[in-house]
Amino acid sequence: MTAEQTDFPHQIREIENLWIPMPDGTRLAARVWMPADAAENPVPAILELIPYRKRDGMSRRDERMHPWFAGHGYAAIRVDIRGSGESEGILADEYTAQEQQDGLAIIDWLSRQPWCSGAVGMIGISWGGFNGLQIAAHRPPALKAIVTVGSTDDRYADDVHYMGGVELTANFTWSQTFFADLTRPPDPLLVGGKWKEMWLKRLEKANFFLREWMSHRTRDDYWRHGSVCEDFDRIQCAVFAVGGWADSYTNAVGRLLRGLKAPALGLIGPWGHDYPHTAVPGPAIGFLQECLRWWDHWLKGLDTGIMEEPKLRCWLQENLSTDPMHELRQGEWLGLDTARQGTDLKLWLSPGGLVPTQQPHAAPVQVDTPQTLGWTAGEWCAYGACADQPADQAVEDGLSVIFDSAPLTEALEVAGTPRLRLRLASSTAAGQVIMRLNEVDARGRSTRVTYGVLNLASREGFDRHVPVAPGEMMEIEVTLCDVAYRFQPGRRIRAAVSTTYWPIVWPAEQPFALTLDCANSALLLPRLDRASVSPRPVTFEPPIASVAQVREQLLPGEMSRELKRDFLTGEEIMTVVVDDGLQRLAPHGLEVGRRCVERYGIHPDDPRSAWVEADWTMTLGRGDWQIRTEVRSSIRRTADGLETRNCVTAYEGDTRVFHREE
Repeated sequence: MTAEQTDFPHQIREIENLWIPMPDGTRLAARVWMPADAAENPVPAILELIPYRKRDGMSRRDERMHPWFAGHGYAAIRVDIRGSGESEGILADEYTAQEQQDGLAIIDWLSRQPWCSGAVGMIGISWGGFNGLQIAAHRPPALKAIVTVGSTDDRYADDVHYMGGVELTANFTWSQTFFADLTRPPDPLLVGGKWKEMWLKRLEKANFFLREWMSHRTRDDYWRHGSVCEDFDRIQCAVFAVGGWADSYTNAVGRLLRGLKAPALGLIGPWGHDYPHTAVPGPAIGFLQECLRWWDHWLKGLDTGIMEEPKLRCWLQENLSTDPMHELRQGEWLGLDTARQGTDLKLWLSPGGLVPTQQPHAAPVQVDTPQTLGWTAGEWCAYGACADQPADQAVEDGLSVIFDSAPLTEALEVAGTPRLRLRLASSTAAGQVIMRLNEVDARGRSTRVTYGVLNLASREGFDRHVPVAPGEMMEIEVTLCDVAYRFQPGRRIRAAVSTTYWPIVWPAEQPFALTLDCANSALLLPRLDRASVSPRPVTFEPPIASVAQVREQLLPGEMSRELKRDFLTGEEIMTVVVDDGLQRLAPHGLEVGRRCVERYGIHPDDPRSAWVEADWTMTLGRGDWQIRTEVRSSIRRTADGLETRNCVTAYEGDTRVFHREE
């Protein structure tokens, strides 16, 4: 449970809305917290730059973090990206060159304010973690350090769009969520009478970004832009990289620690996609205190001991729950002096399971799984809510081709990047392979430890597609997501191989089967090198936060995840509902509602039957001012590829003021 702090070393002054001018005359809206005497005693600034609306969307989260920094001697600035919230302009896409230039201008402007000491840091999770790295690569002189949480250094390999060269369904749902967010107007109390002009312009100019993302199916220049792994040396300021095992943005932490020459530390906990002082599954930690140690060292030059910590502090998981809504994960904190993994344990595939020696006469195995395999996968990006973590994998395992080890006679500790090396052939000119690494207990319960996906056409690199010759054997490697895990004695390690994983990834365009040459296929598990474990205990203070303003719940919310099968047609449909209800935000009285209904459908025998629909309803209101936007989107597999539709309708009161279909 995160404690709330109300008494701070510094009294706090809040500026509800501060306009920051850009070189082209556009004004960006910021909410600022700083020590009350900062004008007389200037302090460093900490910037978070994201598009998720400081006025309402992220206000509660902001209020639990940024005032805490201000109370400990910093100016904390939360800026809405150009074209979002109250900020002027149009938001054209993710991570644009314009956004990065705006970030540089903001940092320069902050460094010159009379209440700023001239030193600036950046913090952010997800989008804000991405652009912290991207802006750092431009080397603005005032930027001394960043904290990047739940982010990536590679926009193609490790973001919401593609995984292993296979398109994620989250590519669609995130595009629709992002689009729906952009259809909301700024608050008239902050921007005045021009609110409607700004709103209608956003509605007219807002892009359904999915079509752009789908047009770049390989790792081309579009994805290289903003991927700092292209040249780690461009980053020269200090980097604190943070991830969570339940999150989908964790692989970058190890890559950053290995690739950066600048000072860098890593932290990976059990968490979903949230800041570690409030995240689930826990245990949560005193993350704000860790950030304060970081900021005091790099922005104030104080000796806090932060750089004496191990290079990587990570949570070694064990006994993972099969409850898709578990709130805690068992394990222990370890400090690793290097981000490089230990030697691999090689387990060979055979019809009898996973074995320690190669079986040269092992018979080949056919893999051809139903399209409905994957319903228990949870979300690609889990927040720890609405059953979005993986459930018991036993049913999915029964539909897969599985290779089990013998029961372990002692614990096996793994830390790093597992890989599956396969020699295989596809029956058609297409294909993909999915590998889940599971732990199976004596009762048959199967826990997903990690997983990986590969488009066979991407086997020689994500920057190109190499045609698959039907029936021709090829050697591939499936890279699984990074993990730190202790397999328990008496349990089995399971490699579950499938050709489908709906609705995490889209099915291949046509049915196919794989033939695995088991005699030349193996699973490589990176053993934890205990010699690299720091003898220094890893400890954290309890989680703490500042107090968020009151939100009155006017209408109840709803969260559900339901799977139905039509026994006449055979189609299976999952419906996910995430509804915040209606909330009134004190003290400005804005009433906010957000409701999303997603539906995923597919027939077990037909990859071209796959479809996703998503409906968003957004409401904003105060007294007689009532706004509603409705976004309806769909994507379907057809003989010609993926077909998309998008529709937005906006209402002022009961009057429809905008409608567009595309």
